[in-house]
Amino acid sequence: MDILCDEESSVNPTANPIIQINRERRLYRNVYGTGEINISHLFNLTVDSENLTNLSCESNMSPPCYSSLFQLSQKNWPALLTVIVIVLTIAGNILVIMAVSLEKKLQNATNYFLMSLAIADMLLGFLVMPVSMLTILYGYTWPLPTKLCAVWIYLDVLFSTASIMHLCAISLDRYIAIRNPIHHSRFNSRTKAFAKIIAVWTISVGISMPIPVFGLQDDSKVFKKGSCLLADDNFVLIGSFVSFFIPLTIMVVTYFLTIKLLQKEATLCVNDVGPKTKFASFSFLPQSSLSSEKLFQRSLNRDVGTSGRRTMQSISNEQKASKVLGIVFFLFLVMWCPFFITNVMAVICKESCNEEVIGGLLNIFVWIGYLSSAVNPLVYTLFNKTYRSAFSRYIQCHYKEEKKPFQLILVNTIPALAYNSSQLQLAQMKSLKKEAKMMAKDYSMVTIGIHHLDGTSKGSISPVNEKVSGV
Repeated sequence: MDILCDEESSVNPTANPIIQINRERRLYRNVYGTGEINISHLFNLTVDSENLTNLSCESNMSPPCYSSLFQLSQKNWPALLTVIVIVLTIAGNILVIMAVSLEKKLQNATNYFLMSLAIADMLLGFLVMPVSMLTILYGYTWPLPTKLCAVWIYLDVLFSTASIMHLCAISLDRYIAIRNPIHHSRFNSRTKAFAKIIAVWTISVGISMPIPVFGLQDDSKVFKKGSCLLADDNFVLIGSFVSFFIPLTIMVVTYFLTIKLLQKEATLCVNDVGPKTKFASFSFLPQSSLSSEKLFQRSLNRDVGTSGRRTMQSISNEQKASKVLGIVFFLFLVMWCPFFITNVMAVICKESCNEEVIGGLLNIFVWIGYLSSAVNPLVYTLFNKTYRSAFSRYIQCHYKEEKKPFQLILVNTIPALAYNSSQLQLAQMKSLKKEAKMMAKDYSMVTIGIHHLDGTSKGSISPVNEKVSGV
């Protein structure tokens, strides 16, 4: 069926250059402009009555009509979903970066890695996802200049590789910290943490760098049937294993080894609970180093039996952190595995597999992988009070935490034993302070040991043990 456009027909301009069909079955193409549009050029379009999306167009107009314009309305829902993912990715990861930068409680090695991971995810949302959404609107054909295709794929691989490398480094670093805490604490300063992060980014850049190097020289390596994607089978296979499967294996193995170590330490800590000698101590420092009001420091209920070993509280904190990281690892694995498995299958069964089905699955799975960059901040919000409190304040434009009175916290947390000091104890404290002044001011610490029998809370005082050590 041939449809001709009348020479003097006119239509009202719309915001988008889409083709409209009126009740008289006359077809017009609106273009950007102002005022009323008069179509003075004659169209000769052949329209398949069963499928209006298949058009052949003969015209001298510039720009020419495109069949993909008919499909824009069909892609509104996918485009809307991708916009939501992009906004969540950018906003959520900006909050994570702010939290680690501003909250002192979060400034440790693991959270520095999480902040760097958030930077990678945020850049993925800024530079990669919008272009991917644009290709959806254009029917998965590349709408930008040819040379930008290799750059876009490079950024996509770089940030996705950086994400898995950060998670792998976090898992490996925590395993070393729990297995050898003394050695790890010696080399776990802020500078060392940033050095590890730089190493992660360097590895990620090295893995993804061949894409622009070869893609800019040969377009066939990054183009396939008008779509911008990796067309080199060797690079797809090698890249998938180097940038995903190998780091994923390291991450999973070290994570389960970490859980096993924590369970072992918790068992040892529980078995060690028994009759132990506890004592209260009062420490005195020379006047040359502290004012007279801060001469002594009090520590109560020190456990002698567990010296040199983790406390149950520290093990509990490690287990909570492992739970949160385990959820992050699991979500990353579940969301990216379908894409990489399908990507490898597309190369292995190239002739036997249906190319259209594989291509459609890859287009869906890549956005499921992108979604992992948006869910990490949600995981931190659900399972970490510090992140949750920080995010809530930042959304309300309150960037500094309200400081609570420090002295009030100290009074509320001092055990009842501190208030039951007898006059004898006070007299001993005064006499010790006088003796410390009369003796050399080199002496730094005087410890009074108050022995408590197991299973009693009478507060009986045994003979006083005095210990003086030089500075």
